[in-house]
Amino acid sequence: MSNIIATNKKAFRDYFLSDDWECGIALVGAEVKSIRAGLVDFKDSFARIEDAEIFLHNLHIGIYEQAGYIRPEPDRPRKLLLHKKEIKKIVGKTSQHGFALIPTKIYLNARGFVKVVVALGKGKKHYDKRESIKKQTIARDIGRAVRNSKG
Repeated sequence: MSNIIATNKKAFRDYFLSDDWECGIALVGAEVKSIRAGLVDFKDSFARIEDAEIFLHNLHIGIYEQAGYIRPEPDRPRKLLLHKKEIKKIVGKTSQHGFALIPTKIYLNARGFVKVVVALGKGKKHYDKRESIKKQTIARDIGRAVRNSKG
Protein backbone atom coordinates (compact mmCIF):
# COMPACT_ATOMS: atom_id res chain seq x y z
CA MET A 1 0.00 0.00 0.00
CA SER A 2 1.42 3.29 -1.04
CA ASN A 3 -0.70 6.25 -0.11
CA ILE A 4 -3.62 5.60 2.26
CA ILE A 5 -6.42 8.08 1.60
CA ALA A 6 -9.01 7.00 4.20
CA THR A 7 -9.47 4.30 6.84
CA ASN A 8 -12.79 3.00 8.14
CA LYS A 9 -12.17 3.23 11.89
CA LYS A 10 -15.77 2.32 12.67
CA ALA A 11 -15.31 -1.05 10.96
CA PHE A 12 -12.43 -1.99 13.25
CA ARG A 13 -14.52 -1.00 16.27
CA ASP A 14 -17.81 -2.67 15.30
CA TYR A 15 -16.68 -5.89 13.56
CA PHE A 16 -14.38 -8.84 14.01
CA LEU A 17 -12.51 -8.69 10.68
CA SER A 18 -10.96 -11.85 9.26
CA ASP A 19 -10.19 -12.17 5.53
CA ASP A 20 -9.54 -9.17 3.34
CA TRP A 21 -9.29 -8.57 -0.39
CA GLU A 22 -7.72 -5.77 -2.38
CA CYS A 23 -9.93 -4.70 -5.25
CA GLY A 24 -10.24 -1.95 -7.80
CA ILE A 25 -13.23 0.35 -7.98
CA ALA A 26 -15.10 1.61 -11.05
CA LEU A 27 -15.12 5.42 -10.91
CA VAL A 28 -16.45 8.02 -13.32
CA GLY A 29 -15.61 11.64 -14.05
CA ALA A 30 -13.56 13.51 -11.49
CA GLU A 31 -14.09 11.00 -8.66
CA VAL A 32 -10.40 10.06 -8.72
CA LYS A 33 -9.45 13.70 -8.17
CA SER A 34 -11.97 13.90 -5.31
CA ILE A 35 -10.42 10.81 -3.73
CA ARG A 36 -6.91 12.24 -4.12
CA ALA A 37 -8.16 15.39 -2.38
CA GLY A 38 -9.42 13.23 0.52
CA LEU A 39 -13.14 13.90 -0.03
CA VAL A 40 -14.08 10.35 1.03
CA ASP A 41 -16.35 9.29 3.88
CA PHE A 42 -16.94 5.65 4.90
CA LYS A 43 -19.98 6.41 7.07
CA ASP A 44 -22.13 3.23 7.11
CA SER A 45 -20.63 1.89 3.88
CA PHE A 46 -20.87 -1.79 3.01
CA ALA A 47 -20.42 -4.12 0.04
CA ARG A 48 -23.17 -6.32 -1.35
CA ILE A 49 -23.10 -9.15 -3.88
CA GLU A 50 -25.58 -8.58 -6.72
CA ASP A 51 -25.73 -10.84 -9.80
CA ALA A 52 -22.22 -12.29 -9.35
CA GLU A 53 -20.77 -8.78 -8.98
CA ILE A 54 -19.84 -6.85 -5.86
CA PHE A 55 -21.07 -3.29 -5.34
CA LEU A 56 -19.97 -0.80 -2.70
CA HIS A 57 -22.90 1.11 -1.17
CA ASN A 58 -23.00 4.34 0.89
CA LEU A 59 -19.39 5.33 0.15
CA HIS A 60 -19.53 9.12 -0.06
CA ILE A 61 -17.10 10.65 -2.55
CA GLY A 62 -17.47 14.43 -2.49
CA ILE A 63 -17.97 16.48 -5.62
CA TYR A 64 -14.77 17.88 -7.15
CA GLU A 65 -15.43 21.61 -7.52
CA GLN A 66 -13.21 22.14 -10.57
CA ALA A 67 -14.99 19.39 -12.51
CA GLY A 68 -17.06 20.27 -15.52
CA TYR A 69 -20.76 19.70 -15.94
CA ILE A 70 -20.54 15.92 -15.37
CA ARG A 71 -20.97 15.47 -11.63
CA PRO A 72 -21.93 11.95 -10.52
CA GLU A 73 -24.08 11.24 -7.49
CA PRO A 74 -21.79 11.30 -4.38
CA ASP A 75 -23.43 8.26 -2.70
CA ARG A 76 -24.14 6.07 -5.74
CA PRO A 77 -23.30 2.33 -5.68
CA ARG A 78 -19.88 1.63 -7.19
CA LYS A 79 -18.75 -1.64 -8.71
CA LEU A 80 -15.74 -3.37 -7.15
CA LEU A 81 -13.37 -5.03 -9.60
CA LEU A 82 -12.38 -8.59 -8.67
CA HIS A 83 -11.70 -11.84 -10.51
CA LYS A 84 -14.59 -14.31 -10.76
CA LYS A 85 -12.72 -16.86 -8.63
CA GLU A 86 -12.34 -14.32 -5.85
CA ILE A 87 -16.02 -13.36 -6.08
CA LYS A 88 -17.04 -17.04 -5.80
CA LYS A 89 -14.80 -17.40 -2.74
CA ILE A 90 -16.36 -14.31 -1.18
CA VAL A 91 -19.89 -15.57 -1.94
CA GLY A 92 -19.08 -18.85 -0.20
CA LYS A 93 -17.79 -17.09 2.91
CA THR A 94 -20.55 -14.47 3.16
CA SER A 95 -23.29 -17.08 2.79
CA GLN A 96 -22.50 -18.15 6.37
CA HIS A 97 -24.76 -16.53 8.93
CA GLY A 98 -23.72 -13.15 10.29
CA PHE A 99 -20.90 -12.27 7.90
CA ALA A 100 -20.77 -9.02 5.91
CA LEU A 101 -18.36 -7.35 3.51
CA ILE A 102 -16.98 -4.18 5.04
CA PRO A 103 -14.64 -1.72 3.27
CA THR A 104 -11.71 -0.88 5.53
CA LYS A 105 -9.28 1.28 3.49
CA ILE A 106 -9.01 3.31 0.31
CA TYR A 107 -5.55 4.00 -1.04
CA LEU A 108 -3.55 4.74 -4.17
CA ASN A 109 -1.19 1.99 -5.25
CA ALA A 110 2.27 2.55 -6.75
CA ARG A 111 0.80 2.98 -10.25
CA GLY A 112 -1.68 5.60 -9.04
CA PHE A 113 -4.80 3.42 -9.21
CA VAL A 114 -7.45 3.71 -6.50
CA LYS A 115 -7.79 0.47 -4.53
CA VAL A 116 -10.27 -0.54 -1.84
CA VAL A 117 -9.61 -3.17 0.84
CA VAL A 118 -12.77 -5.12 1.64
CA ALA A 119 -12.80 -7.39 4.69
CA LEU A 120 -15.09 -10.15 5.86
CA GLY A 121 -16.61 -9.03 9.14
CA LYS A 122 -18.84 -10.43 11.84
CA GLY A 123 -20.62 -7.90 14.04
CA LYS A 124 -19.44 -7.40 17.61
CA LYS A 125 -21.86 -7.48 20.50
CA HIS A 126 -22.04 -4.55 22.91
CA TYR A 127 -19.87 -6.25 25.53
CA ASP A 128 -17.23 -7.06 22.91
CA LYS A 129 -17.02 -3.38 21.99
CA ARG A 130 -16.58 -2.39 25.65
CA GLU A 131 -13.81 -4.96 26.02
CA SER A 132 -11.89 -3.70 22.97
CA ILE A 133 -12.27 -0.07 24.11
CA LYS A 134 -10.91 -1.06 27.53
CA LYS A 135 -7.87 -2.73 25.91
CA GLN A 136 -7.22 0.38 23.80
CA THR A 137 -7.32 2.70 26.82
CA ILE A 138 -4.98 0.44 28.79
CA ALA A 139 -2.51 0.34 25.88
CA ARG A 140 -2.73 4.13 25.53
CA ASP A 141 -2.10 4.63 29.26
CA ILE A 142 0.91 2.31 29.18
CA GLY A 143 2.29 4.19 26.17
CA ARG A 144 1.89 7.51 27.99
CA ALA A 145 3.60 6.15 31.11
CA VAL A 146 6.54 4.87 29.06
CA ARG A 147 6.91 8.19 27.22
CA ASN A 148 6.70 10.22 30.43
CA SER A 149 9.21 8.05 32.31
CA LYS A 150 11.85 8.53 29.57
CA GLY A 151 11.73 12.34 29.76
